[in-house]
Amino acid sequence: MTADLPAPPPAPAIARATDRPGDASPFALGLLLRRAHWHAATVMSEALRPLGIELRHFAVLIVLVNDGPTVQRDLAAATGSDKAGIMRVVDDLERKGLAVRKAVPGDRRARAVEITPEGLALFDAAHAAAQPLAGRLAAGLEPGEVRALTELLTRFAHPDDGGA
Repeated sequence: MTADLPAPPPAPAIARATDRPGDASPFALGLLLRRAHWHAATVMSEALRPLGIELRHFAVLIVLVNDGPTVQRDLAAATGSDKAGIMRVVDDLERKGLAVRKAVPGDRRARAVEITPEGLALFDAAHAAAQPLAGRLAAGLEPGEVRALTELLTRFAHPDDGGA
């Protein structure tokens, strides 16, 4: 009896991830962003290496400069780290004299991390060190394309605040 039934239609072709230009898979955008991140992280790490810090340290310094003293759990959330990872980064920053942990009034267990004057000086030095390398990030793009890419990535990375 089943021989009289028509064959089911063929399944639609599924675009498979290739991680190459022209990838039409549902992973294409994420894979491109991952590759772009690797490229940017390599260039930024090169700028930070002579200063004795890594990108993970710089990410914490950014939060401390922008937000002021911050408890470790909030640093972990802001940098996409976990509790153990953020503790190691803050330990490194403390050892280098770039940040200090201070008691949080009213919470005996919590410690806020605060950037030191040395940390702020290094943060500023990192910007100066990155300037000559920044052009490598946009190599092959026209000035208008750099601006457009920055605007698009800002909207993509900050969808809840209108890109600001």
